Amino acid sequence: MAAASDLAFDPWDAAFVADPYPAYAELRALGRVIHYEPTDQWLVPHHADVSALLRDRRLGRTYQHRFTHEEFGRSAPAPEHEPFHTLNDHGMLDLEPPDHTRIRRLVSKAFTPRTVERLKPYVERLAGELVSALVEAGGGDLLTDVAEPLPVAVIAEMLGIPESDRVQLRPWSADICGMYELSPSQDTAAKAVRASVEFSGFLRELIAARRKDPGDDLISGLIAAHDEGDRLTEQEMISTAVLLLNAGHEATVNATVNGWWALFRNPGALAALRADHTLIPSAVEELMRYDTPLQLFERWVLDEIEIDGQVIPRGAEIAMLFGSANHDPAVFADPDRLDLTRADNPHISFSAGIHYCIGAPLARIELAASMAALLAKAPTLSLAAEPKRKPNFVIRGLDGLDVTI
Repeated sequence: MAAASDLAFDPWDAAFVADPYPAYAELRALGRVIHYEPTDQWLVPHHADVSALLRDRRLGRTYQHRFTHEEFGRSAPAPEHEPFHTLNDHGMLDLEPPDHTRIRRLVSKAFTPRTVERLKPYVERLAGELVSALVEAGGGDLLTDVAEPLPVAVIAEMLGIPESDRVQLRPWSADICGMYELSPSQDTAAKAVRASVEFSGFLRELIAARRKDPGDDLISGLIAAHDEGDRLTEQEMISTAVLLLNAGHEATVNATVNGWWALFRNPGALAALRADHTLIPSAVEELMRYDTPLQLFERWVLDEIEIDGQVIPRGAEIAMLFGSANHDPAVFADPDRLDLTRADNPHISFSAGIHYCIGAPLARIELAASMAALLAKAPTLSLAAEPKRKPNFVIRGLDGLDVTI
């Protein structure tokens, strides 16, 4: 078995983070599962295995529905991190059935195809307004001027968060999501704990206000469902709202800037897209595959499994490499080429199985709307400066994307 020091895979190396895809090719060549000592995780780089394991009920996002920390051979989280874990562990992404099933059933009512389709005019209008402002200014930062405000506004509108209170949502989200990186620092953990406390306090007050004065929003709907007999604790409401806000914009923001940075680096593909706007739907899928916003997804081994002859015991942690799976030549012809016409594109950027992204249809509408608005209103959009990539590995994005008209 290859030693960690022999691998090009290094989540803390700036050169790797800038372009992890060559290292993924090396991992795929090494085998179907590779133990990575620095994080004590089993890396799974192939598309077929990642796709199958996402659906394998012997794995779980949590183990606490079946085992104590001691029984599972794991240490309890640090007491000072408790506010983050209380918030995170009650969201449906980190729950398993039956709690996951119960909460997802309630939330899914807000993300039915009909409901999402009704949001399309609002999304397209907002995208047009944001791009028009960018054009009027002669350019700016595509991240802060278009990519961030669009999905944040949409999910905040769905949740019923007043416009005047939305300015803090993105900073809270960024600080909380820092804990999803591998081996987060003490400073990152402290920021996540503080954001968890503040965000939870804000939502607790909002829920109290909605109890007195319900609206036509998702938080009011969760309260009504609870009152009608569906069991949903206040903590589950808070955790669900935070998860929807974080997951409802983080991937879309990063997919937007990663996508446009990829287009600027592939001028032939950008020219083809500008010439034929009917490519937008397939372009959205290809850009999410080409530079995946979520590179890694973790699962606990609840019951011993075997991959290619390697027994992985209960208590181990598996790291499924979405970015590698999306560049697997066994599934994608010429995977390192940006092909906006790619017809067969079973990327797993939205995950799979019971934790498949509930907001995927909305994310696709948002990505298509911003792309259409930029192509229509800013046909001469070009890069103003080389962007700087965020140091994060798991959640892949840019610090900014300066553009000019």
